[in-house]
Amino acid sequence: MIEFFQHFMSEIEIPLKNPVLVFSLILLIILLSPLLLKKINIPGIIGLIIAGVVIGPHGFNILAKNSAIDLFSTIGLLYIMFIAGLELDLNEFKANKNKSLLFGFFTFIIPLSIGFPVCYYFLGYNFNTSLLTASMFATHTLVAYPIVSKFGVSKNQAVAITVGGTILTDTAVLIILAVIMGNAQGSLNNEFWIKLGVSLSIFSAIMFLLVPRIAKWFFRKLESEKHSHYIFVLSVVFFAAFLAEVAGVEPIIGAFVAGLALNKLIPHSSALMNRIEFIGNSLFIPFFLISVGMLVDVSVLLKGPTAIIVAATLSVVALFSKWFAALFTQLIFKYSKAQRQLIFGLSGAHAAATLAVILVGFKAGILDENILNGTIILILITCIVASFATEKAAKKILIETDEDASNIVKPNGVENEHILLPISNFSNIDKLLEFSGLIKEKKSYHPISMLSVVSDNNEAEANLIKARNKLEEFVKQASASETKVKIITTLDHNDSSGINRISKEIMADIIILQWSERIGFFDKFLGDKTDNIINNSNKSIFICQIAQPLVLQKRIVIVAPPLAEHENGFSIWVTKISKLAQELSIPIQIYCNKATYKAIEKTQKKFKLNIAFQFIEFEDWEDFLVLSRNILSTDLFILISARKSATSYINVLESLPVKLEKYFSNNSRIIIYPQQFVEEIINDQFNDFSSEPLNKSIEAVQRIGKGIGSILKK
Repeated sequence: MIEFFQHFMSEIEIPLKNPVLVFSLILLIILLSPLLLKKINIPGIIGLIIAGVVIGPHGFNILAKNSAIDLFSTIGLLYIMFIAGLELDLNEFKANKNKSLLFGFFTFIIPLSIGFPVCYYFLGYNFNTSLLTASMFATHTLVAYPIVSKFGVSKNQAVAITVGGTILTDTAVLIILAVIMGNAQGSLNNEFWIKLGVSLSIFSAIMFLLVPRIAKWFFRKLESEKHSHYIFVLSVVFFAAFLAEVAGVEPIIGAFVAGLALNKLIPHSSALMNRIEFIGNSLFIPFFLISVGMLVDVSVLLKGPTAIIVAATLSVVALFSKWFAALFTQLIFKYSKAQRQLIFGLSGAHAAATLAVILVGFKAGILDENILNGTIILILITCIVASFATEKAAKKILIETDEDASNIVKPNGVENEHILLPISNFSNIDKLLEFSGLIKEKKSYHPISMLSVVSDNNEAEANLIKARNKLEEFVKQASASETKVKIITTLDHNDSSGINRISKEIMADIIILQWSERIGFFDKFLGDKTDNIINNSNKSIFICQIAQPLVLQKRIVIVAPPLAEHENGFSIWVTKISKLAQELSIPIQIYCNKATYKAIEKTQKKFKLNIAFQFIEFEDWEDFLVLSRNILSTDLFILISARKSATSYINVLESLPVKLEKYFSNNSRIIIYPQQFVEEIINDQFNDFSSEPLNKSIEAVQRIGKGIGSILKK
């Protein structure tokens, strides 16, 4: 007993050295500090930083900085930058790249312009010290980014330009650091600039040309090995960070570039993205925030008035210079006050890059102990202020967005949207389920309903159990991306009757059907089950053949018939395809007439869709196959069709499914039948009646008429 007590006391001697105990303590802090501070409305991020101050070497010395904590801290920092690159809306970023450049210029030049005179004239430092300290003001770390991500406003334009500006200003500052160091060492010559330029060019080529190709190959070859995808992504992040360091810039730039390189391959609603965010926000990022707190030494303020003056001056200049940069950005781009506050909050925190600059300068003898200690205090103050500002701004923007959304009549009401996914062939469900999750409205409280219709015969009960067990496997898959799925199994005399009945019972808005096998597509698939579903339902129907993973698609190509804008389901397919393009970060090209395109533009403004459609005028539907010249194998080909009773129906639409199957067999393809105005297309009592003979007779007469017309023309 005494030995046990002695052993126990030796293990809890501070600073703690037992790795298991250290890890347990940090996990306990990660768990409790946000929960405790949440009750007094303090952001969880601040709780983690303060906890780091308390347990760190300058607090109660419970934990000392060691290689393990440094490793996890580095992983957390790289994770923040990687997620920022991954969540960046590339379409929004490209559309606003000039705004990012201008904000990057403001957030670099304003702190530099204010900081240099203050350090040179007020604090009395020499040129090199003043320039390096002023450049430190220009850096910032996206410490508050997890708050933006948590509130779901990461797609806001203000976030996009701030993230873009972060990379620009941090890169510029790190280049200034390299220049000052070269100047101090006397090695600032042509060789230095050539080496820096060549290394950065090689790094960019590897990240933007080689890595995406390797990632596509990996995701295609190991499509079913979901855990391997996460390990691959992590290895890319750290390899990119290492390459950036070799190229002469900080590893955080490499992690951000890795996020940009993989951005199009990891949709925001995917299971992989969910895993990346979950592990990062649960473990690695909190580790980094605690380690930031462990750097803070509050006792430096007791070392005399000079330390207090330097710390206060640095903190005030850092905060006000970033606020002015946000103010000028707001005034020029006419942003709201909440967006200005969000820009200030995201760009106001100083941590990683700031510390890198100061430590290098201190070790080189350019900066003194007062600036080092003042910077440590600055890190604590700016992180706290930035966290409060970001959370407050994110809440305001969320409220403003909800108010805007309440003024918009969304197609059928987003909260009530219900997607039905009938399953007849279990071979390709995972891709259909992924597609359903990507187009699903996140605010809808209805889950995706997966339906299996079982024939009502002697083996019905056994087959119901088998079908349910098979569908259960896909519920687990959907849960990985936090997509709610409900299983429905039902008995009916045929599939189409069961699907139509259930779609009415659950009041589904969209039915997503599987494309049939290659054999006898028209007769076997559209002629039987699907034809009955289309003709007996007024729902929006998506018939999908996803030939390759959606993340490998490079473009969406839509072909829409004349008068498509007059269909009731027009806004539904426009918003759903826009959402899909945004999730996959790919452009949309549409072939239609001018009237349809103008209606699409109106729909975009009405529903505030940020995806641009590239318009190509197309009216020659008799020569439909001319499109094959412009369609690539990596295009997702979408045909907007119509039911025979619809306004936009033209005869040629009837033969297009066969042509798609024959001439676009390598493409992922979707046929959409928009929702109809009529509540009930056909009464239940006439379900068994088929109008096929009459339709065939009408089509025969139309063909004869065309033939006579062509003879007369000749």
